[in-house]
Amino acid sequence: MKKTLKKTAHVIYPGLFLIALILFTPQITQAQVKKKPAATKARPAPGNPATNNQKPPAANKPANNTNINSGNKDVDIDNSKKNVNINVDNSKDININNSHNTTVRRNTVIVYPRPPYVHGGHRYYCFHPYHYHVYKPFFWGPVWHPWGFFVATMVTTAIIINANNQPYYYDQGVYYVTSTGGYTVVQAPVGAAITTLPSNSQTVVVNETTNNYYYGGTYYEKTDKGYVVVAPTAGTVVTNLPEGGKEVKIGDVTYVKVGETYYQPIQKDGKDAYEVVLIEDDK
Repeated sequence: MKKTLKKTAHVIYPGLFLIALILFTPQITQAQVKKKPAATKARPAPGNPATNNQKPPAANKPANNTNINSGNKDVDIDNSKKNVNINVDNSKDININNSHNTTVRRNTVIVYPRPPYVHGGHRYYCFHPYHYHVYKPFFWGPVWHPWGFFVATMVTTAIIINANNQPYYYDQGVYYVTSTGGYTVVQAPVGAAITTLPSNSQTVVVNETTNNYYYGGTYYEKTDKGYVVVAPTAGTVVTNLPEGGKEVKIGDVTYVKVGETYYQPIQKDGKDAYEVVLIEDDK
């Protein structure tokens, strides 16, 4: 009897398991299908770049091609679009040689009462004794600008003057030439003629028979053409020198060099002044 029950149990239990599997499997599968969530894209881990060729947000991209290395001081910036600075020296953008404007002319009348100062193979002639005083550039007014000064636009009061086959813009004692992006102040060209002297021009004595007119580092002579720009004459005394000069120490003497002209500090009538120096090779 016991053997018969064992055999019956071996047959019944597997059968019940199969019936249960058949009954419940379709229901589980259908439930899984109904509750299956919609497909979503995997998010990248925080701090990692996006995957699957996704581009980072535009806000994270530096503007104007600026590459900044955080933690470093070096910064690479695209400066292809710069604001014009009117005080920039753009003299390198022009090719005008006006050095003859400040090359001293010999004074054929003056007789120097003392021997020249000799140093470094040169002789420095000056009529007045040396009297050092600190070089202080003179302010010629708001319309005057030193050589090398740059402006983006030209004033409407400027006129065109031709000298040495080169056009210049002239306005109230200042000479300009066209340069990259605007106009640059240059030395007044020798031979340029104007009809009216700039305001506050000074009369300077060249010798007993000749006077020149001086303004902002430029010398003029009166001729039939008007007032013509000339190079400075040795022995001429002026009370003021323009901005752009520099003190140059030669041996024991400190001169002020403006362009190619050397001025010796002196005193005249108890006031500080400068005399145009004649320089020759010491042969």
